[in-house]
Amino acid sequence: MKCIIIDDDKVSRLVIKQYIKKTNSLQLVSSFEDAIIATNFFSKNDIDLIFLDIEMPEMNGIELLENTTNLPQIIIISAKEKYALQAIEYDIVDYLLKPVSYARFFKAVKKAQDKYRNDKQEIKNKSIFIKSSSSSFIRLFYDDILWIEALENYVVINTIDDKHTIHFTMKAIINELPNDKFKRIHRSYIVNIDKISMIENNMVVIKMNNNNKMLSVAKSYKEKLMSYINVVTK
Repeated sequence: MKCIIIDDDKVSRLVIKQYIKKTNSLQLVSSFEDAIIATNFFSKNDIDLIFLDIEMPEMNGIELLENTTNLPQIIIISAKEKYALQAIEYDIVDYLLKPVSYARFFKAVKKAQDKYRNDKQEIKNKSIFIKSSSSSFIRLFYDDILWIEALENYVVINTIDDKHTIHFTMKAIINELPNDKFKRIHRSYIVNIDKISMIENNMVVIKMNNNNKMLSVAKSYKEKLMSYINVVTK
């Protein structure tokens, strides 16, 4: 995990640096005595964890938590216990009191590491990467995919805002998608069932902004589709 230290106490920074150096899962990117400079830095860089002091000039740790969005994980290391309840409101990982032993430091890092893994897995479970024509990899979140359409030896992934054409077969792509979210309705179509606004005769309707997209449902697939969705009848 990439981390930074924000603490105006030089001795404290040196101790935490040594602890980070002893911890294989951590990579120290930078260290700051000024919270404002630090905030400008981590807002533009990929940081996973911040070791944050509370009492600092110009901007203290609580003010940083209050005024910053999309924060990395935070472990507070403070000489004062009185800020603990206030800090916990900001969903910090842990609150450590100075002087901090390495054992207590490592315990807090382990919490952050577990949360980091869980967050990564959650993102992985919600998305797929596809290879673009420029050979870069693009993340598509499942919730943004409306339907997928066959195009000879390619498939076209239609999202809320765009289309992505990739060299893939329908059989292969359906195996890469969560079965509880995507269903094949035709040899040429796979739909995100959460995006179906209506099923009428042998058509499904996908709502797209101000327009509707109608896709054919093959007879061989319709029964499976109807058995999967929740249908309430008189």
